[in-house]
Amino acid sequence: MAAKKSSDINVLPWCPFCGQTVDKPKEPEGRKLGEFPVGRCQCGAVYACDATGWNVGAAMIEAMVYACNDNWDLAWDLNPEEDYLTDRIERYDEITNQVVETGNLDGRKIKGVLYFVRLQGEITGLTEKGKGNELPKIPPYVPVLEAEREPKRTKKRATKPTVQSLVEAEDIDGLVDLTFDDVRVLRFMLRLLYSIDESLRWKAINALGKVGARIATRRPGKISDLLHRLFAACSDSASSGWGNIEAIGAIIGERPDIFGSFSHHLLNFFEDPASQVSTLWALGSIAKHRPDLIRKMPFYRLFCLLEYADPNIRGNALRLFARIQAGEARSKIENLLSDQASVTIYEEGRPMKTTIAELARTALDHINKQGEK
Repeated sequence: MAAKKSSDINVLPWCPFCGQTVDKPKEPEGRKLGEFPVGRCQCGAVYACDATGWNVGAAMIEAMVYACNDNWDLAWDLNPEEDYLTDRIERYDEITNQVVETGNLDGRKIKGVLYFVRLQGEITGLTEKGKGNELPKIPPYVPVLEAEREPKRTKKRATKPTVQSLVEAEDIDGLVDLTFDDVRVLRFMLRLLYSIDESLRWKAINALGKVGARIATRRPGKISDLLHRLFAACSDSASSGWGNIEAIGAIIGERPDIFGSFSHHLLNFFEDPASQVSTLWALGSIAKHRPDLIRKMPFYRLFCLLEYADPNIRGNALRLFARIQAGEARSKIENLLSDQASVTIYEEGRPMKTTIAELARTALDHINKQGEK
């Protein structure tokens, strides 16, 4: 993972929305002297740099206008949180292109700020018109903006038993409300991934995806940090088989517009045979709303999985290929139409019992529909 954490002393700047390292902001061609250098993250966020820290308001405007492809009228008409999200990285040193947590580097005070703006929903389509492909295309799939909580409310304190009860009851609304009061809810849900109760683990996976999607409409940085924690846990082979990979897929699958850039890191887990089923499930969950993210990967390397002995691998591969409409694997899928091996695949936290043959028919139906378009 290329993402950096602000707890380190000196690190490369990162996007607070997707967590990926960003390039040093530059002066774009055609812009006036004295305007702020800007940059663009691969997730679609843009940023402006105020090296002094004294002109953050102007940097914010610069980032907004840049995000709107220099359309000032559109920039002024946008509504915060509904049309765009903002965040910032402080103690940024433009000279060395790094974030200095101590605020001091070689006797120099570091006060620079990177101000980030990320457009949401249909607004991204408006900014793409008239300037070629400068802005990455972002799908219209964006969850409804979560309602702001009453700031003067009496906040509740989360406990492990309370969180577990809410997860078992599949009370997503209750979990979201409690997370806005106490962000430790996310950590408590992560602990449920290690439960010996398989049903509880899958409910926790589903809850992490659903809750993460809604929290991300207000606090995307919290969910980005959660993904970093999950990827770190997956680097430990002793924990990767306990639902961490599936949780990554559930979270990205619910908010691929922000966290889709994390997807390609999942391919690394195919090197461990014990993680292959989990990785296939995660990729299939992302493909539900963003099949294009998977098709940008070397997915054809996964066709051989349809011939594996383990029906769980064959079944989850079929689930994935159905969602990306992998006509390239048609012949291999057709070979499984008589395979009556049973398999259980979880959807929305609940077990769905089926057969390889049924999954193969579903995959071919999806492929055929694509061919009819």
